[in-house]
Amino acid sequence: MNYLKEELEEALKAIKSTIDKCEKAILKLKENSAQHTLLSRRIKAFHISVNLIETEMSHLE
Repeated sequence: MNYLKEELEEALKAIKSTIDKCEKAILKLKENSAQHTLLSRRIKAFHISVNLIETEMSHLE
């Protein structure tokens, strides 16, 4: 799929905001709990998506 640069910028902003919120929330969870593990994996997935979006944006320039 092809996306406009503006769409990618908007998605990037939303994902980075979600990462910030997740990183604050994970501090309140007990380590090695299911919730902690799940949120940790989600944060990693969000970081991967940020990298992919930034790579895609670099091809548009």
